[in-house]
Amino acid sequence: MSNAVHYHVRDGIAEILLDSPPVNALTIAMLEQVIAGFRRAAADDAVRAVVLSSAVPRRFCAGLDLSNLLGAPEAEIRRLLNALYIELSDAQHALGKPSVAAITGAARGGGMTIAISCDVLLAAESASFGYPEIDIAVLPAIHFAHLPRIVGRHRAFELLFTGRSFDAAEAAALGLVSHVYPDAELHDRAHALARTFAAKPPQAMRAAREAFLHANDAGYRLSIRKAVDDFCRIATGREAQEGLGAFLAKRKPRW
Repeated sequence: MSNAVHYHVRDGIAEILLDSPPVNALTIAMLEQVIAGFRRAAADDAVRAVVLSSAVPRRFCAGLDLSNLLGAPEAEIRRLLNALYIELSDAQHALGKPSVAAITGAARGGGMTIAISCDVLLAAESASFGYPEIDIAVLPAIHFAHLPRIVGRHRAFELLFTGRSFDAAEAAALGLVSHVYPDAELHDRAHALARTFAAKPPQAMRAAREAFLHANDAGYRLSIRKAVDDFCRIATGREAQEGLGAFLAKRKPRW
């Protein structure tokens, strides 16, 4: 893998480490490396659990690299969204072992997507979260499918349609993350949880995780392709292109 994503294994725990300063913005190449990391862990019987984390201080992942959407043809945007929504989901479903997201700093948009693909989310006290897509006239499409199931329909609507950011304490109160730890402890806590999972009987864990995902899918995977279609349709429109251009130029959009 390139320097944007590191992969290493120690004591049965694979760590996929995002390392693309300044904000870990997702390109198609970076997404392919993340997905390759999950597939590599799935194929390695010595790996019993996976931790997804960031090497960039105060940043987990800012979401998609918006410069890749400005003026891009729909086919190119669809390739990016297929990786983020469909291929990442498929890789996680086929993982066969638990995955833990350790969230430090800011997670936004597509960064929320890669975090929520994991089985458990842990957050540092400095972590912050948000779905700002509506502010630049694109859709947080995949989050329409999963966020209401986690936090409830009305709270999900408020978060998704205001685009506001919220801190780790609120994320824990909403049930979006399982635990919040001091920043200095998060890495060790995430790996301790992964080691707890890794100590369980692996075949039973694989079967139990598959049954758990099946029981809790509730049509989620069927909704992913529509989310891709919805995002691509809106992202190529006039409003979204104006919003993207304004954001990248650091000016107010002209709606």
